[in-house]
Amino acid sequence: MEAALALSREALGSTWPNPAVGAVLVRASGGAPRIVGQGVTQPGGRPHGEAMAIAEAGDEAAGATLYVALEPCSYSSLRGGIPCVERTLKAGVRRVVSAIADPNPRIAGLGHALLRTAGVKVTTGVLEADAARVNRGHFRRVREGLPTVTFKVARTADGYAGGPGGARMAISCPDATTWVHQQRAHFDAIMLGIDSVLADDPLLTVRLPGLEHRSPVRVILDTRLRMHTGLKLVETCRTIPTWVIAAEDAPIQPEKTLVDAGVEVMRVGRGADGHLDLREALALLASRGITRVFSEGGPTVGEQLALLGLADEVIVSTSPTRLGAEGVTAVRPGLAALLADDSRWQLARAEQIGGDAFRFYERIG
Repeated sequence: MEAALALSREALGSTWPNPAVGAVLVRASGGAPRIVGQGVTQPGGRPHGEAMAIAEAGDEAAGATLYVALEPCSYSSLRGGIPCVERTLKAGVRRVVSAIADPNPRIAGLGHALLRTAGVKVTTGVLEADAARVNRGHFRRVREGLPTVTFKVARTADGYAGGPGGARMAISCPDATTWVHQQRAHFDAIMLGIDSVLADDPLLTVRLPGLEHRSPVRVILDTRLRMHTGLKLVETCRTIPTWVIAAEDAPIQPEKTLVDAGVEVMRVGRGADGHLDLREALALLASRGITRVFSEGGPTVGEQLALLGLADEVIVSTSPTRLGAEGVTAVRPGLAALLADDSRWQLARAEQIGGDAFRFYERIG
């Protein structure tokens, strides 16, 4: 099961709207157990991990044990394909070890029940907590209609994310920057506020050798549609999907200009503060199949996500370098108070990446 979960983790960010599910087939006849097939959900969500493992095993799937990171599906979606339960039975698998039931109401225990009814021995709950964590985006999307959100912010030793007046500045060390690009590759979408986009003109891509194709959808929160065609995000939007979420009352002409350039513009209502309704924005992303969002800022957006209960994880990296002047505060007061409340947030772990200190906080409940 650990091998199946490792396959799942590696595929995160590439399988939406489906969960990333690893599967491993094992035979024990004639000596020590050996893996005869393994697979994981493929980019775009099909084929599923079970199908890949069974295809690799071929005739050796008969009589084998299937270890799978999520309950096998039991119905054919609109996209077609043979349900994994049916595929497992046709392959002659004699036992299925499943980490966790799928919360999808069209499955939700039915896959396990059908396998048992067909005479397959089924064991469930193996490394269940680990499996729930791996696919927590899928679980939250099904249960709450929202993706899981990780907010990441880098700060100087004296607590700033930007220079005076919001000036762009290099904060993270090379190793920490590489780590961030690795994280981007495992999320469905990367989200940024328009202020950070206008200040930094970022690409928001994965720029690691061999992983360029894993760049996530780029989502920009832009209440008044200030995005313009001179930005790198717009210049590259026909290569890497770029979605802008604007307010319902934002002007029409900027939308037409962006759409003509290849950007997709979506609209949601405003919250009580006059800015975008972040819950509605995230629900919109979930309706498009997004399960995991990596928010790299800015500090105001990150604080609001946490205060509204929409962030599940906050990562703060601290450089040993000081700004030495008044800049943009990285962890704003409201977020700082939340992270200090051990009844609502917990420090999950702390580690050093290159010269930068990372602290990983997780929302409780």
